[in-house]
Amino acid sequence: MRHNKGNTDNNKRGLTVEVKNNDVAFALRKFKKKIAEDGILQELREREFYTKPSEKRAKAKKAGIARWKKKLAQLNEIPTAAGRKTKR
Repeated sequence: MRHNKGNTDNNKRGLTVEVKNNDVAFALRKFKKKIAEDGILQELREREFYTKPSEKRAKAKKAGIARWKKKLAQLNEIPTAAGRKTKR
């Protein structure tokens, strides 16, 4: 087991969140947000079980098709009179 004798607070590595004014709840919310942005939990769930390469390809293709359909749906939406409200 390695021990970093020179590891001080200035040499922080990875995700860190400072707790200010003993507000642990706020720091925890910030930490969860950072983890979500980095995709750490998503990667952990993906690595939990082995997925065959063919399953990965199929999943990626399905996601691509969904993105394409979403883009087509956004292009086909016709805005009403340049964003004006219509009378009923």
